[in-house]
Amino acid sequence: MLFDRPTDDILYDALLKRDAAYEGFAWVCVTTTRIFCRLTCPARKPKRENCVFQESIAACLEAGFRPCLRCRPMLRYKGNDATVTALLEALEREPERRWRESDLLAMGLDLSTVRRAFKRQFGMSFLEIARLRRVGLAAETLTGGAPVIEAQLDAGFESGSGFRAAISQLIGSAPRHLRGKGLLKADWIETPIGPMMAIADEHALHLLEFADRPALPNEIRRIRERTGCGIVMGRTPVTDQIERELTRYFDGHDDGFETRIAGHGTPFERMVWSELRRIPTGGIRSYSEQAKAIGRPGSVRAVARANGANQIAIVIPCHRVIGADGGLTGYGGGLWRKRWLLEHERRMAAGRGRAEAAE
Repeated sequence: MLFDRPTDDILYDALLKRDAAYEGFAWVCVTTTRIFCRLTCPARKPKRENCVFQESIAACLEAGFRPCLRCRPMLRYKGNDATVTALLEALEREPERRWRESDLLAMGLDLSTVRRAFKRQFGMSFLEIARLRRVGLAAETLTGGAPVIEAQLDAGFESGSGFRAAISQLIGSAPRHLRGKGLLKADWIETPIGPMMAIADEHALHLLEFADRPALPNEIRRIRERTGCGIVMGRTPVTDQIERELTRYFDGHDDGFETRIAGHGTPFERMVWSELRRIPTGGIRSYSEQAKAIGRPGSVRAVARANGANQIAIVIPCHRVIGADGGLTGYGGGLWRKRWLLEHERRMAAGRGRAEAAE
């Protein structure tokens, strides 16, 4: 290749220096603000751990980030098509609007001309960009703790199925790109605390996360990169098994989980996750207690990072680890879900205790 992608460390250094040499080769996505910028953006620089670098604007949008209003990454510095500029500015004024071809015609624009201009600059049409902006807004609404239906309406989707389908499109590859690759299948599992996405092959579960988790697009991308597999919508026997086990769990039955889990993660992460599964239902630990349990009392921060890297929610119960002061700490699915799960499991454990006492 004439241009090999620089490492993230090199790109972060370019961001700090506002190095224009990398302009157009990469963009920075800031996970704390959900904004993506040029590497030359004059805004205050984010911390390294809050930066994700993408090779295209399309990838930034697909991951749910919105363009920075200061450096305006979707506009070229010179020679930007006037129609592209006008439509992007209209989109920023009304990002929640459900744009249609009729809107473009009402503006006196030629559909084929608009399509060619956007495809040439972004690799996708204006209507596709507008859809991704709505999906990004929906993710922000969900992150704020809003109900799914509210996020759906905020994003301009009239039906739940349409909203779900739009989110689903973020995970898949076009059929022409899947030839010769193994396939993982992704599907939705409904739960009392929101839909979850399960990704599995015929033998093991690779991911189980709440659909509104902000990091979900990046987690899906990492699975695709690690496995070298394409991901399509569909089910496997593993999906059916974990759905049955989750149904039993949410119905209050403490049967445990037998679904086989794929072996992702570093050896240290897998050790932490294995210990998490030894915490009994209704039990909790602090991060320091978890570190002692694996024989690494000085690795409290590393244990916390491994907890955060867990991609199999509930089954690997990272929600059972709390702060040393007894307070709830960060949980990718949202603190309200962590509280709900702990209370649900407390009731399950109490019910089991009463049943054992009656025998």
